[in-house]
Amino acid sequence: MKVQDWESVSDEMAEVLRQKTGSERLAMAHRMWRFAFRMTTQAVKTQHPDWTQEQTEEEVARRMSHGAI
Repeated sequence: MKVQDWESVSDEMAEVLRQKTGSERLAMAHRMWRFAFRMTTQAVKTQHPDWTQEQTEEEVARRMSHGAI
Protein backbone atom coordinates (compact mmCIF):
# COMPACT_ATOMS: atom_id res chain seq x y z
CA MET A 1 0.00 0.00 0.00
CA LYS A 2 1.36 3.41 -0.93
CA VAL A 3 1.15 6.25 1.58
CA GLN A 4 -1.00 8.25 -0.82
CA ASP A 5 -3.51 5.38 -0.94
CA TRP A 6 -4.51 5.79 2.68
CA GLU A 7 -3.71 9.42 3.37
CA SER A 8 -5.80 10.95 0.63
CA VAL A 9 -9.50 11.68 0.86
CA SER A 10 -11.72 9.98 -1.69
CA ASP A 11 -13.64 12.13 -4.15
CA GLU A 12 -16.89 11.06 -2.49
CA MET A 13 -15.71 12.03 0.99
CA ALA A 14 -14.33 15.33 -0.30
CA GLU A 15 -17.78 16.16 -1.70
CA VAL A 16 -19.45 15.30 1.61
CA LEU A 17 -16.98 17.54 3.47
CA ARG A 18 -17.47 20.40 0.99
CA GLN A 19 -21.17 20.39 1.83
CA LYS A 20 -20.47 20.83 5.55
CA THR A 21 -20.03 24.22 7.16
CA GLY A 22 -16.76 25.12 8.84
CA SER A 23 -18.43 24.62 12.22
CA GLU A 24 -19.63 21.16 11.24
CA ARG A 25 -16.16 20.14 10.05
CA LEU A 26 -14.62 21.48 13.25
CA ALA A 27 -17.16 19.55 15.34
CA MET A 28 -16.33 16.37 13.40
CA ALA A 29 -12.61 16.88 14.03
CA HIS A 30 -13.26 17.48 17.73
CA ARG A 31 -15.28 14.27 18.03
CA MET A 32 -12.53 12.33 16.26
CA TRP A 33 -9.92 13.80 18.62
CA ARG A 34 -12.01 12.90 21.69
CA PHE A 35 -12.45 9.36 20.37
CA ALA A 36 -8.69 9.02 19.82
CA PHE A 37 -8.07 10.40 23.31
CA ARG A 38 -10.43 7.87 24.91
CA MET A 39 -8.94 4.99 22.91
CA THR A 40 -5.39 6.03 23.80
CA THR A 41 -6.31 6.36 27.48
CA GLN A 42 -7.81 2.87 27.50
CA ALA A 43 -4.78 1.42 25.71
CA VAL A 44 -2.40 2.95 28.27
CA LYS A 45 -4.53 1.72 31.17
CA THR A 46 -4.59 -1.79 29.67
CA GLN A 47 -0.85 -1.81 29.03
CA HIS A 48 0.04 -0.34 32.44
CA PRO A 49 -2.70 -1.26 34.96
CA ASP A 50 -0.37 -0.49 37.87
CA TRP A 51 0.26 3.13 36.84
CA THR A 52 -1.16 6.07 38.73
CA GLN A 53 -3.64 8.45 37.14
CA GLU A 54 -0.86 11.00 36.75
CA GLN A 55 1.43 8.54 34.97
CA THR A 56 -1.41 7.52 32.67
CA GLU A 57 -2.27 11.14 31.85
CA GLU A 58 1.39 11.95 31.11
CA GLU A 59 1.71 9.00 28.75
CA VAL A 60 -1.54 9.83 26.98
CA ALA A 61 -0.36 13.42 26.53
CA ARG A 62 2.98 12.18 25.17
CA ARG A 63 1.29 9.86 22.68
CA MET A 64 -1.35 12.36 21.59
CA SER A 65 1.31 15.02 21.00
CA HIS A 66 3.54 12.57 19.11
CA GLY A 67 6.23 13.02 21.76
CA ALA A 68 6.23 16.82 21.76
CA ILE A 69 5.63 16.84 25.53
